[in-house]
Amino acid sequence: MTTGVASRSITMAEALWPAAAGESRLVRNVLLAFVGTGLLTISAKIQVPIWPVPMTMQTFVVLVLGMAYGWRLGAATILLYIAEGAAGLPVFAGGAGLPYMMGPTGGYLAGFVVGAAFCGWLAERGWDRSLWRTAVAMAIGHVLIIAFGWTWLSQLVGPEKAYLGGVVPFYMATVYKTALAVAVMPGAWKLIGRRSV
Repeated sequence: MTTGVASRSITMAEALWPAAAGESRLVRNVLLAFVGTGLLTISAKIQVPIWPVPMTMQTFVVLVLGMAYGWRLGAATILLYIAEGAAGLPVFAGGAGLPYMMGPTGGYLAGFVVGAAFCGWLAERGWDRSLWRTAVAMAIGHVLIIAFGWTWLSQLVGPEKAYLGGVVPFYMATVYKTALAVAVMPGAWKLIGRRSV
């Protein structure tokens, strides 16, 4: 499943909603971006009670959107989500507006853009179709998000406190969400393949 662009696989979004003749890609992409920000908002509000800290499903949705949309639309969707939060819309887990974004979670938000773009880039090369490649892509995506979050948080509270409070608690959540993506993405591609036969 490739397009005319060398070494680029079509994204899941393109497979599920192929551009019809005369259809505006811009309209489709804008609609998909707003659907994505809606999913991100819901995922930020959902808390799964795991030890040692409750986990939201936000990074899972960030990285899966990147994979499903590709790097350009994935990153644009995350930027739209951040813009909604900057404008004061209640899209984040615990606040809104620029002051909230400049607080401890600011680095994670920047990491969302990078992680989604990276996973989207890999997905455009077929990495979302196999179990182990999806696992690697998701793991690296999570590392990028956490690295940006830790770097930002280190400026506020110091590297050690940032590591203990902003990295360590997310180990298990990262494992769970990576495993969930491994179950979802290649499985969804198999369903798409059966549907198109």
